[in-house]
Amino acid sequence: MVIFVFGFKILNKFFMKLLEGKTAVVTGAARGIGKAVAFKLAENGANIAITDLEYNDAAKEVEKELQGLGVKAKVYASDASKFEETQNLIDEIQKEFGSVDILVNNAGITQDTLMMRMTEQQWDAVIAVNLKSVFNFTKAAQKYMLKQKSGSIINMSSVVGVSGNAGQANYSASKAGIIGFTKSIAKELGSRNIRCNAIAPGFIITEMTGKLSDDVRKAWEQQIPLRRGGTPEDVANTTLFLASELSSYVSGQVINVCGAMNT
Repeated sequence: MVIFVFGFKILNKFFMKLLEGKTAVVTGAARGIGKAVAFKLAENGANIAITDLEYNDAAKEVEKELQGLGVKAKVYASDASKFEETQNLIDEIQKEFGSVDILVNNAGITQDTLMMRMTEQQWDAVIAVNLKSVFNFTKAAQKYMLKQKSGSIINMSSVVGVSGNAGQANYSASKAGIIGFTKSIAKELGSRNIRCNAIAPGFIITEMTGKLSDDVRKAWEQQIPLRRGGTPEDVANTTLFLASELSSYVSGQVINVCGAMNT
């Protein structure tokens, strides 16, 4: 009987979902990588609060599908680049869900062009959405994580934030800034059991890259040792690892999900 009970406890722990009882906030999650991340975390038991610029039909459909996984899920319309709006949003999520355990800063845009053609507006817009949003959400969420003395913050950078890319000075700068921010926050908050890591995706096949011609896509793939583009699922799996206790001693790191392209 003792052996049976002990064995049952082991099996129960093995099959228990990794994020059961946790609340995850995922920004920019109505499509692409953010959507895949939200579903991966929900499949592993996390309640999900996702943000997107508009609460439109696509957002409503994602909300409905997430709720169908048996977790609490809600979509919030939010401009991630707005400081006060973000602070109020996280307060609302805390009140609605009871905790903020995982924050995935995924919201981002591109406005690619060569520096000689780049306008001030194109620079400011990308920095505001991609980099300032990470500050906004981290600033808002940390006060609750500090009180509960736990949390995992995951920031979506990019391989071009590590290596740069012609025609993407604004985007590369924003993603490089995320890396410096991540390392600093990991050092600031580590003593309170709050981890902060970054993911640097490479060439990921999404709606955005799906618009590229076959020739351009094949040219990209030839630069990748694994000879394929990544999928949102590849990034979501890495996010799950960083969100869960599987990575309990991992903080301040940048994980490249790029098929060895940036090696």
